Amino acid sequence: MRANLAVARAHAAQARVWAVVKADAYGHGLANAVQAFARADGLALVETEAALRLRQLGWSKPILLLEGVFEPEDWPAMQAAGVCCVVHTQEQIAMLEHARLDGPVDICLKINSGMNRLGFAPAGFGAVHARLRANPKVGAIGFATHFANADHADNPDLPMQEQVRRVRLALQGLHGEISLSNSAATLLAPELAADWVRPGIMLYGASPGGGSAQEFGLLPGMTLESQLIAVQQLARGDAVGYGSRFVAPAPMRIGVVACGYADGYPRHAPNGAPILVDGIRTVVLGTVSMDMLTVDLTPVPQARVGSRVVLWGEGLPIDEVAQAAGTLGYELMCALTPRVRVEVKNGQPQGLEIHGNQE
Repeated sequence: MRANLAVARAHAAQARVWAVVKADAYGHGLANAVQAFARADGLALVETEAALRLRQLGWSKPILLLEGVFEPEDWPAMQAAGVCCVVHTQEQIAMLEHARLDGPVDICLKINSGMNRLGFAPAGFGAVHARLRANPKVGAIGFATHFANADHADNPDLPMQEQVRRVRLALQGLHGEISLSNSAATLLAPELAADWVRPGIMLYGASPGGGSAQEFGLLPGMTLESQLIAVQQLARGDAVGYGSRFVAPAPMRIGVVACGYADGYPRHAPNGAPILVDGIRTVVLGTVSMDMLTVDLTPVPQARVGSRVVLWGEGLPIDEVAQAAGTLGYELMCALTPRVRVEVKNGQPQGLEIHGNQE
């Protein structure tokens, strides 16, 4: 994670770096993120409770609340903790105007440049800014947007440069710090770094698109690891698992791995999803169960009960597993469940090692 932060900073020119730690640091743990991203200029996240916990964990540098507050009582809490809050609705502005604060709160005004999730459209953006600037409860005002297609800048429906044009239109005559770039834009369009970049998924060793993690020099922050708990010999025509989704085309050995969808491995992973046994690449066979999955041991004749299995991470990029399962590395990271035991490795960037349940 430290190494990946260094990659982000190397692409960010002179911009400062918000390290995004939402969803419990994409499943890696807030406490680990505070240590790993100690050299970041700020941390950004969504959850108000987690923002306060960052202060409890000793984080003294800036914090950005990416979706702002949704309850009136959140404004005083965020102001007291020194959290900069994104503002993207008139309702949030009204809550702020009625909030009882001990001092001004810094905000980041969101521009809807075409993604159409959050923010104010360029038309009338200046009036929104003026309303906030007239409020004595408001401190510094920064600006942000979010790119929909930074990994596909020439997307015909919304080219990235069209979003940039709309940002410039919105900010005519306004002054403040600007944050545009997510992970993909940080890596692929460093000229857009502006004052702050907001890398997320790249910090944890997965690709945001536009190339593989290895091509970008990113290291896996998380290794999901288990072991074989049984070995079965199949005859030709024998079926495996629920629904008998895999049928042996010839005599073969399969291994049973202590990991399933109750641990966060995707149930919809198909026959052929990549997996490592004793460091050798093989494939998942049959339907993933709650607590187990099965693998082809044909390429690993020496495998036995107790053999190490890597489901993703060290030696097997999470993006490959996600692609096979029809999802994204983001979802796999965030889907790990509480019963998965965690071992943290400090020192050289070897990653967060997740050991599959052995029950």
